[in-house]
Amino acid sequence: MKQVNLSESEWRKRLSPEQYAVLREAGTERAFSGRYDNNKADGVYHCAGCGNDLFDSADKYDSGSGWPSFTMPIAPDRVTEHSDSSHGMVRTEARCATCDGHLGHVFPDGPPPTGLRYCMNSVALDFRPRRNDGPVAA
Repeated sequence: MKQVNLSESEWRKRLSPEQYAVLREAGTERAFSGRYDNNKADGVYHCAGCGNDLFDSADKYDSGSGWPSFTMPIAPDRVTEHSDSSHGMVRTEARCATCDGHLGHVFPDGPPPTGLRYCMNSVALDFRPRRNDGPVAA
């Protein structure tokens, strides 16, 4: 994966103010306010900052937390994990491996097969439906 390194002014031009606050300043959107919390469509979730494939809809589940939640990334090298002791808590922060954008946090209270909950901010993601062209006509 090719790393995406932009200046803060370039990020501000590329992202909406809400995306910048989350991806570049490690903000968090309000629970139940994101557009992907209840999305049940089949497809792939990408980083809103750089387009990196992050999560498959097959690994998304309703955690009841108010944020889109996944059991695992689409591949182990797509998301990096970092210790986060902000706000008086010790958590595991999830960041995009390509652009280092803040995505959300990882918690050890998810369902099988991983037991993890990748709790992501909708504003940090873009969703693309999976193409299903069906059989080719002869």
